[in-house]
Amino acid sequence: MSFLRKLFYIIIYTNLLIAMAAMAQCALTYIIFERSINWYIVSVEGTATLLLYNFSLWWSKPKNPKESKFPRTRWIFNHEWIMWLNNGIALLVLGYCLWHIHMYSFLFLGFIGVLSLLYGMPLFKFQDRKVGLRQIPGAKIFHIALVWVCSSVVLPYVELTNVGVSINHWVLIALCVLKFIFLLICTLPFDIRDIQQDSYYHLRTLPNMLGEQKAKNLTYLLLALHCILVVLAPYTMLIKIGLLLTNVLIFALLKLAVFKTKDHYHYAYLLDGSLVLQFFIVFLAVVFSPAA
Repeated sequence: MSFLRKLFYIIIYTNLLIAMAAMAQCALTYIIFERSINWYIVSVEGTATLLLYNFSLWWSKPKNPKESKFPRTRWIFNHEWIMWLNNGIALLVLGYCLWHIHMYSFLFLGFIGVLSLLYGMPLFKFQDRKVGLRQIPGAKIFHIALVWVCSSVVLPYVELTNVGVSINHWVLIALCVLKFIFLLICTLPFDIRDIQQDSYYHLRTLPNMLGEQKAKNLTYLLLALHCILVVLAPYTMLIKIGLLLTNVLIFALLKLAVFKTKDHYHYAYLLDGSLVLQFFIVFLAVVFSPAA
């Protein structure tokens, strides 16, 4: 059990879990579009996500990281070679996969990269100082959700349309809206958990502004809204069932673990795992259906 616990933390600390989540969400888009998964696009999504999250870590590196009061910061910069090894492998895979995608997809990926860098780069003026989007009050989770929608939904759509595959626009719009709300649901608990840490870094996140309990209520409200929209979405019944089962699981995680105690810092990362699990639930629901 001790080995599994250490492995879990390593996957979290090295950003491998969030990279797998990005790949899973991208692959899920192809299932909802009812098209074959393009593993070059999925691999681009995973490696680019890993590189961007690692860059964000490096960009926000404190002056004395090994003396930080946050365990993740201490671990990362005590094992910095792992981050650079991951970056090297990710760059090689990314470079290989970029040769196999359409030029317009490549250009759109550049747009996503610029949009992602706005998260931390001090390009905006706020209260007489230059800040990134993460420092603008309340903007953090909406920016993260927008980047994920662009990368995990719009990027596959761009690639498909440029190879002559037609996608129903209502399916695309529904997926963009549902994905945006789903990412808010999975991001809010992190900001609720990190209220004190964000205050330390002078970040005015939505939970900082609303208060802890109202932010928790908002998470449940968004989960209920997501369920309603899934039922109304122009998807097959099996896809709807898969998405709704994931929502039930997330509700249980929030109620029984994530929002139940503050003692276990890592519980919120179960929601990153749910991004991966959502793909597998929908995939299995479709593959093992009687009509498959």
